[in-house]
Amino acid sequence: MMFRLFIEGGVPYMTFLTLVFIALFLAAWKAPAWVKEIGLFALVVGIFSSLVGFMVAAENIAKAGEIKQGVAWAGLRVAAITTLYGLFIYMVSLVIRIIQKPRI
Repeated sequence: MMFRLFIEGGVPYMTFLTLVFIALFLAAWKAPAWVKEIGLFALVVGIFSSLVGFMVAAENIAKAGEIKQGVAWAGLRVAAITTLYGLFIYMVSLVIRIIQKPRI
């Protein structure tokens, strides 16, 4: 299931987001001040890659003329994968920040 989402989301962007996810854990260990920024970067990259996917889909739909609704909705689902992955990485970064905050 996860590998299928990885492939459907687009190998270049999903690989880059995975590398950012790994960098997040390295930062949590070595540079805690960068954790939130790395998570925010992952969110922005996820949104950016989804917008690129929407642009490519819109271009292909314009070339094809009419398409079935099921095909359009499937494309929207695929385009949202990278945004969800980036959002997940951002949420993990916030949880790490909460854990790292000094106790009062």
